[in-house]
Amino acid sequence: MMNTDEGIKWIINKLRTDQTPKGSWSYPFETGITTDAYMIILLRTLGINDEELIQGLVKRIISKQQQNGAWKLFYDEDDGNLTPTLEAYYALLYSGYYKKNDSRLVAAKKFILSNGGVENTNIFTKMLLAITGQYEWPSFSPFPVELILLPPSFPINFYQISVFGRSNIAPIMILAAKKYSKKTKNSPDLSDLLSQRESHTSWERSPEWISFLSFIEKEIKKLSEIPEQLHVKAIERAKTYMLERIEPDGTLYSYFSSTFLMIFALLALGYSKHDPHITRAVEGLKSMKTDIDGLPHMQYTTADVWNTSLISYALQNAGVSSDSPVIKQANHYLRTRQHYKFGDWVIHNPDSLPGGWGFSDIDTINPDVDDTTASLRAIARNVSSDSHDHEAWNRGLHWVISMQNHDGGWPAFEKNVNDKWIKLVPIEKGEFLLGDPSSADLTGRTLEFFGNYTNLSSSHSIIQKGSKWVLKHQENDGSWYGRWGICYLYGTWASITGLIAAGLPASHSSIEQSITWIKSIQNHDGGWGESCRSDIQKTYIPLGTSTVTHTAWALDALIAAADKPTEEIQKGMTYLLTNLNKKDWTTDYPKGQGMAGGFYIHYHSYQYVFPLLTLANYQRKFINIAKKQ
Repeated sequence: MMNTDEGIKWIINKLRTDQTPKGSWSYPFETGITTDAYMIILLRTLGINDEELIQGLVKRIISKQQQNGAWKLFYDEDDGNLTPTLEAYYALLYSGYYKKNDSRLVAAKKFILSNGGVENTNIFTKMLLAITGQYEWPSFSPFPVELILLPPSFPINFYQISVFGRSNIAPIMILAAKKYSKKTKNSPDLSDLLSQRESHTSWERSPEWISFLSFIEKEIKKLSEIPEQLHVKAIERAKTYMLERIEPDGTLYSYFSSTFLMIFALLALGYSKHDPHITRAVEGLKSMKTDIDGLPHMQYTTADVWNTSLISYALQNAGVSSDSPVIKQANHYLRTRQHYKFGDWVIHNPDSLPGGWGFSDIDTINPDVDDTTASLRAIARNVSSDSHDHEAWNRGLHWVISMQNHDGGWPAFEKNVNDKWIKLVPIEKGEFLLGDPSSADLTGRTLEFFGNYTNLSSSHSIIQKGSKWVLKHQENDGSWYGRWGICYLYGTWASITGLIAAGLPASHSSIEQSITWIKSIQNHDGGWGESCRSDIQKTYIPLGTSTVTHTAWALDALIAAADKPTEEIQKGMTYLLTNLNKKDWTTDYPKGQGMAGGFYIHYHSYQYVFPLLTLANYQRKFINIAKKQ
């Protein structure tokens, strides 16, 4: 087992080695096999025979199949998950490298049918099937394209959907309005995946959906134009929305799903598959390919800014000088990625200027609060001595302050986008796609940033409102739910460290209750581990084993609230230092999420970032102070 100092040095050396020549860290943003499957389907549909890529993706998909024929979203997900299993089955057939009589596909088909067939997949998989000729569109559009014409003054409008939702829904509205479908001579026949009770109208049955559509229809009738004219105008508006938000690499908002859908939407509008908008979009998706264990993976997006901002400030927190080449290169990279363009965020935040940071390497118009505070932490130590950092700091700080929601918390991308009508839309876990509410993890980390890196006092109204929001949203057991991570450990760590940085004493009843909760779920080996099922069931569910990242979050929270090392902290430190270079399924287990029950993320940087932060905080608070005494 390493000691604390050895552990810190080991991680620092690892991170130094992995830095790219441009100063960033490009650790993979790994999200299962869905994007890999969709890429195969896209390339085959467009007749792009990139066999090296397709073969590599096929090998990766097959490598993830379980013995029962299914694919999972995470390690402890029962027998498997229907949606990625169907997507994998479809892609493997369409690739041409597997036939239906292959034993692995026979097993996959058995799993699909035994779990209800196509009917029980999520709505976005059904749309994929409809777009590619495997399923019928419903008799009416799941998202009426006229929605995009409703002005912000209407109780329901396009811009009360989150920017992530809009980027996907804009092309979906075009595709649904056109009922677009494209089969090729090589398209597989998936009709045998329909269960006996399958109905192509199954996604129309929801009374909530009917109520939602009726409400929109009433609002649309208030517009003065003839319905046919409105329809044409709405399609044109949706097309313009997409084209105006294409990033320099040709992708729509640097997201795989929205770019995939945009390509098909443009085809539906009559664009040739050789049109530059489409060829650039395909190349943009290809540019997001990464390699994991020797096989290609299509990243949903790149995470270079997020990785680099976290790593830069973690290294500095661990004692690496802000004048060292590794930090100078990292922070130069971050300065080049700060935003100067207005994005959709200005619709709900019209009084602020650009100054945030986005998530991906190519992001220029979609900043978020988390990346901005992380980037500001990274440049904080040079603000007084570097005029460039000083300017970047002021612009970023003002943008973060301006993004505080009316309820006191902070969202990810857009201010005050959490209307109750979103719950009427019958999409599985639709609140994750359509809303962008305040969250404990975002608000906690923003408070931690203000408390530890700015001159805002604990009595400032911004801090007070944020702290009140966090305290109000504590769970009965003392934990907090984290929207963008797994899950209650993540939210509780962010909330505790944020509240303490904001001036709350560790003796505050909410802090004491949360610390008691963390101690109560510590594993016998001294670590912590949480299942992705927590995110689905909205209650803490233990993973059954410890992970390095979950342990680092729990430990960092305990350290922040402790005057001296407790027994729980010492046991946790022993686990962490013993398992720093551990490599097994717990290392690869998702620690982030985008949509509960559907989209989970393995951040390859987390196994270094958060242990380094925790070890450095432990050393500074307990070891260094003891030496001085």
